Amino acid sequence: MTTLPDPQGLRVLVVEDEAMVAMLIEDMLADIGCVMAGTAARVEDALVAIAAGGFDCALVDMNLDGQPAHAVADALRAAGKPFAYATGYGEPDLREGDRGVPVLNKPFREGELAAVLRGLG
Repeated sequence: MTTLPDPQGLRVLVVEDEAMVAMLIEDMLADIGCVMAGTAARVEDALVAIAAGGFDCALVDMNLDGQPAHAVADALRAAGKPFAYATGYGEPDLREGDRGVPVLNKPFREGELAAVLRGLG
């Protein structure tokens, strides 16, 4: 994976099961100069979006409609796409292979999102 020095112009895949949260993230991305390249609310939809490509990095909710997003993380890693997790459940219990993946705690601010996108890689 490569470092993404500036979030300006990044195409971000948003994997989020709450429609209102996804819309808020889309607004934040637009404000920092990024583009929401797609959205997925379920693990299966995210895997299809990852296979289709067309994005630079991803923001992944750790819990998608009650399912852990492990398969999404594994597919992103296999595709060589940097990603960050988002969670509303406090300190996440990351799998061994996910240690080091940035985590945004919900609710997060635009500046925090921009900083995480800048540091992906």
